[in-house]
Amino acid sequence: MPCKARHRDFYETDVLDIINNIVYLPEKVYNEFINALGREAYGVLVIKKLKKKGREIMVTKKFQDITLSALGMGTMRLPVFDGDDSKIDEAKTAEMVAYAIEHGINYFDTAWGYHSGNSETVMGKVLKAYPRDSFYLASKFPGYDLSNMDKAEEIFEKQLKKCGVDYFDFYLFHNVCEMNIDAYLDEKYGIYKYLTKQKENGRIRHLGFSIHGSYEILERFLEAYGDDMEFCQIQLNYIDWSFQNAKAKTELLNKHKIPIWVMEPLRGGKLAKLPDDVAAKLSGMRPEEEIPAWAFRFLQSIEGVTMILSGMSDFKQVQDNIKTFAAEKPLSKEEMDTLLGIADGILSKRLPCTECHYCTSHCPKGLDIPGLIKLYNEHSFTGGGFMAPMALMAVPEEKHPSACIGCRSCEAVCPQQIKISEAMSDFANKLANAKDI
Repeated sequence: MPCKARHRDFYETDVLDIINNIVYLPEKVYNEFINALGREAYGVLVIKKLKKKGREIMVTKKFQDITLSALGMGTMRLPVFDGDDSKIDEAKTAEMVAYAIEHGINYFDTAWGYHSGNSETVMGKVLKAYPRDSFYLASKFPGYDLSNMDKAEEIFEKQLKKCGVDYFDFYLFHNVCEMNIDAYLDEKYGIYKYLTKQKENGRIRHLGFSIHGSYEILERFLEAYGDDMEFCQIQLNYIDWSFQNAKAKTELLNKHKIPIWVMEPLRGGKLAKLPDDVAAKLSGMRPEEEIPAWAFRFLQSIEGVTMILSGMSDFKQVQDNIKTFAAEKPLSKEEMDTLLGIADGILSKRLPCTECHYCTSHCPKGLDIPGLIKLYNEHSFTGGGFMAPMALMAVPEEKHPSACIGCRSCEAVCPQQIKISEAMSDFANKLANAKDI
């Protein structure tokens, strides 16, 4: 609903209608609204009515000299037609974006590969309806595909055209991980040089990176480019706090004073619904909170978190998330301990490898068994996904789980009595079946 309060020639009835029918406004528009009211004879009266109504707006975060909505809209899981990920429902997307903007979201995150390359195009069309300075747009260089490494300029220019913009507010090295870290750091590709040049030219306003790699990969990237990175996007939620070593990663980023952007706050939807007994325990502590909100409250409790991205795929998810982000309600120590205890329970079915490495000295094939078990746990918990196959791209074929010969020499020395050979066989079968799909 357009805000008539931007103009001086509005009537009191218009203003009261606005107050009675909206709950949220973007901060900039809200400030204009209040300033306009203050210039009117009845302004004080109307402002009192606003305060009495108990009006709430989207939580915001300061980033350098700008104000960002604490919730950003990810565009990797937009509504589609007939389950075809490449066919985005543009009308539903536009409806979701309109509601998001009206209720204070000003950050939109897309990427070259989302929705088979169509996310950038659709978001460009949808956002064309709004003034360019009313939102912040982020995209990324697709380094998850090694064939792109020598195409930084070509891809960047195409991305600007697809999105219909002259600059990106935020731009990222996408998906820094074991598979591509060497290429990202290799000067022959000139990726870093090109992107920093675009920042100097104003075509990138803020430069950062996203990472799915290990703590050690994060250290390497920061050592090379950390001085020029303005933000870092990591997979962070109360499961990955320990499972993906996110706690240590956040501590490292805070040490470098790099603001944290969050992806997968709900772990691909797995944290949106919990077993009934677990849900009941949480509801007993905060009856007013829906289960998905607990994941966001966890993130609101973590030092350094500036932007929380949620890949919303329908209108109700947008509504629910905006309702949650009308307030910042970090967890108490008791609530945090309870939530992390729940995470431990969820993860209890994973193989309990302690990385003692007794097994590796007894493996005739020289496999990195602890590393493979870690990937197996991730792949099994996620129910597939891209992370394990992507990590294995950096591992020679002869060191894959399929190389296990089932001799069980490793099992004879495993203090945790893990049936390693069975796990390697199951892992190899899951990876093979994924390729056939």
